[in-house]
Amino acid sequence: MVTLPKSRYAPCHETRFMVSIRDFDRFACIVGAPRCGTTTLSQFLKAHPAVCFPFVKEPHFFAQTDLRHLTTQALEEQVQREYLDRFFGHCEPGRRVGADASVTYLYSPEQLEPMLRLWPDSRFVIAVRDPLRMLPSLHSRLFYLGDENIPSFEEAWAAVPDRTAGRRIPRTCVEPRWLRYDEAARFGTYVERFFAAVGRERCLVILFDDLTADPRGQYERMMRFFGLAPDSNVDLRARRQGHGVRLPWLQRLLKRPPRRLRQYVAGEHYRQRERALDRSARRSASGTERIMTVRKRLLRWNRVPLAQPPISLDVQHEIRARLQDEVSHLGELIERDLGHWLAPRRP
Repeated sequence: MVTLPKSRYAPCHETRFMVSIRDFDRFACIVGAPRCGTTTLSQFLKAHPAVCFPFVKEPHFFAQTDLRHLTTQALEEQVQREYLDRFFGHCEPGRRVGADASVTYLYSPEQLEPMLRLWPDSRFVIAVRDPLRMLPSLHSRLFYLGDENIPSFEEAWAAVPDRTAGRRIPRTCVEPRWLRYDEAARFGTYVERFFAAVGRERCLVILFDDLTADPRGQYERMMRFFGLAPDSNVDLRARRQGHGVRLPWLQRLLKRPPRRLRQYVAGEHYRQRERALDRSARRSASGTERIMTVRKRLLRWNRVPLAQPPISLDVQHEIRARLQDEVSHLGELIERDLGHWLAPRRP
């Protein structure tokens, strides 16, 4: 890797490096599902000295861009330009394992074929969780990010048919597929597809239940799977707890601003994902810093403890009926008894 001067495309406090495809032996990917411990697992990877973790935790690159039709040369050029240069230019030399924690990959596994063409030894961790716990958590997170505009999970669940038909999609929603809550928890279907697309031997499935009960054991299991030496001093705390908001409209403005305001209001991670790498930044570093300081203060003020009302028994039974076959199939695929999942609980 060759050190470059500070780039106008990177955060001003970071040094840029020329990272090439051949600087990585393989990729270690955490591919979802959302709200199943993926942030905690990502922090385990990020702390390892051999891992180059992307500037943005979830680039979503291979899910958003179907590269399967490209020749090897064209593939290398596009991955270099739009993936490595955009998300990995901050990594210092010597980090031979790339990382990617995009939860969208679980739902588009066939599009990972180009990654395996470039890095055949790549491996993938799939995290899963009881849908009755996962779906309300996903709804809360989407509402916090500004992608969801229905404050009640039960109402959002009832809106799934409309969202499936393309109706009632908030203008601020980055990925409308996430509003298909029934689709997000079809674990049997998507895990089977993922195994078929990348090979069962490249996959490790981690249950949220196991991660919360034995974080060290699951940490060591994951690191061995990725071919990385575990660290006895790793921070095992759970990450990304849920939050509520005071003013939903303010949250949407700051997290999912209208296109004309994105260059002024959007966070650095969002702008790094969206900006064109061959254009000059429109804001001065000092102006950016002032805006980001105000933005962070507003986000902190707007954050409140998450109040998640219990789900009615009727809705719990509806979710169970919709997803029971998926849970049973997942249990067969990973040879685990998941009979306790989807068990209704009285509000």
